[in-house]
Amino acid sequence: MLRHFNVIVTTFIFWHLCSFVTLAEGKKPEQMDKFPPGPLEMTTPDPLVRGSVEKQPLTLEELQKLETALDELNQEATTALQIGDKLTAFDIWNRELRLRRFLGPLAEVQALSGVGAIAWNENERQQVKYITERLQVIEKQMLKQKSTDLELWRALGEAYQNIHVPKLAVLAYQQILILFRQQNNTTSELGTLNKIAELHLSCFDYSQAATIYQELLNFAISQGDRPNELGYLQQLVYIFEKAKQHQQAINVLSTLAGIYTSDGNLTQIPALKIAIAQNYQSLARENPNLLQEAFNKYQEAYVTAWQSQQYVTASEALQKLIKLYRSQNQIDEALQTTEILLETETLATNFYGLMQAYDQIGQLYLEKKEDGKALTAFQKGLEIAQQLKYEETYFSQRIETLSKGNF
Repeated sequence: MLRHFNVIVTTFIFWHLCSFVTLAEGKKPEQMDKFPPGPLEMTTPDPLVRGSVEKQPLTLEELQKLETALDELNQEATTALQIGDKLTAFDIWNRELRLRRFLGPLAEVQALSGVGAIAWNENERQQVKYITERLQVIEKQMLKQKSTDLELWRALGEAYQNIHVPKLAVLAYQQILILFRQQNNTTSELGTLNKIAELHLSCFDYSQAATIYQELLNFAISQGDRPNELGYLQQLVYIFEKAKQHQQAINVLSTLAGIYTSDGNLTQIPALKIAIAQNYQSLARENPNLLQEAFNKYQEAYVTAWQSQQYVTASEALQKLIKLYRSQNQIDEALQTTEILLETETLATNFYGLMQAYDQIGQLYLEKKEDGKALTAFQKGLEIAQQLKYEETYFSQRIETLSKGNF
């Protein structure tokens, strides 16, 4: 056991020395004098580690004592932070981090991860920079040695996440992905792909995220995994809409609608048609000819929702349709639609929706200069507002203004 541990310790010391050499590479002597090493690069002897460690690795007993001492340092730093002494806290943590590398790369990365999260939360940007640079040195050594240590790669990925550099975390998880593929571990491969996709989303790299979700989607389809197939399609809709790739979003929404229809799950269809209509509206800003598609999809959404007695969704489709008519100055069509909206809100027993519908009718009649009909609508709206004890002043003011006009 002790012999095995000494072999491991020798490897750890190699990491320690390589890391210092890597940081010094490429720097001219005058540059190194001008810019002193960061707190994690310092090689000053520490009383917690005997001076002959480079000649003779630490024994198991020494390593155990060092680990205990480092845990105590961590607690000291935590206490210092709690009383508001950040400078002392991070000085202690940096000493701990320098010494953690004697316990091996995994112990060091985990410690860097924990302190990194604290530094980020405390807005200590310089400290985050030191930790990021140290993690990159470790990663470089791992790549050089072609490390297959999954636990270490995971710890590295988590550390990058804790200091909020998702692009670097992606690189770590890509190495994990390679290892899982070499092992033919499909379950872990899929989990890692999901993780990478989430990281791409967190830094708004929609293109890369879409590529991975498409890969996951293809796998789900090949396995007949309907729940995940639907989940990945929904993620793609979200991505394409965020990326303002509205035609791609429409294509995926249409695929979803086809699946729900074939599965006999028609309750999902109205909401999907509303989403398709909204994407057509966005496209119509560049191509007005597509506006009719938006009208059609809102109407289809209303009809489908009505047929399945989804009156809340039907109301949503009608409200969006009314708004679209108004934007095109099609006031008569908007008024006709509000009559259907009134019936829908009545069936949904949505008194707040009814009140809003009467407000819309009143505004539409005002646009047509038909003040008498507008007054009637606002009066009906007031009756409901009084029952709800909400927006009474608004409707009263509308009625008063119109009454003074002596129409």
